[in-house]
Amino acid sequence: MKQSKRHQEIIDLVKTQGYVSTDDLVERFNVSPQTIRRDLNELAADNKIRRHHGGATIPSSSVNTSYNTRKVMQLAEKDNIAQAMVQHIPDGATLFIDIGTTPEAVARALLDHNDLRIVTNNLNVASILTGKDDFRVILAGGEVRNRDGGIVGEATLDFISQFRLDFGILGISGIELDGSLLDFDYHEVRVKQAIIENSRCVMLGADHTKFGRNAMVNLGDISQVDMLFTDQQPPEELAKRLAELDIHTEIIQ
Repeated sequence: MKQSKRHQEIIDLVKTQGYVSTDDLVERFNVSPQTIRRDLNELAADNKIRRHHGGATIPSSSVNTSYNTRKVMQLAEKDNIAQAMVQHIPDGATLFIDIGTTPEAVARALLDHNDLRIVTNNLNVASILTGKDDFRVILAGGEVRNRDGGIVGEATLDFISQFRLDFGILGISGIELDGSLLDFDYHEVRVKQAIIENSRCVMLGADHTKFGRNAMVNLGDISQVDMLFTDQQPPEELAKRLAELDIHTEIIQ
């Protein structure tokens, strides 16, 4: 493949996924790691990507990939992660379900459960779950975001804080290799923090494209998570931190 075409494909992958690793690019294009590193350095010099922890991420840390694009990205991986997560949720449980495409996959995977009580700030999750007669779905108040059906704002924060539930189901935009949890929207992050604070067990679903991905708002730290579910082995630095913290980690392939 000509270098110019490879460069454009790399840019397209970064725009679509938010983060791609050097190893994935080497395998995809069947070239040497040195060639990929040279490609990434050249693209970064032109401000078309940003070099980041063994790979590349989007140039801007302030704007997320569109919801419609994220909805079809890593679809099978998200569904597999969701199926693994719901194995830990018993019938009759109470849970928060967050904004995001992975939490929406969890909502779909929960339809085989019985007698659940769910609090959510996600219109899409509420729509999925109201199909079950024995589920009680409680929808948070607040401002509805047209782009993805998320509900955020001070009213949402106050509403979430009234509850203390068994499980908090979270999605995330990025996980730094030091364990920092990152997202793009300050208002959404505040609601996620409230879910973490008011859940007895915090479950995070994150496919491998979230490792090392850049985003501008610091949500918290991986130490606040009780269980992590992903589709590939985390990078070495992050894996070491997870082991040190003794966080239950499942890799679903």
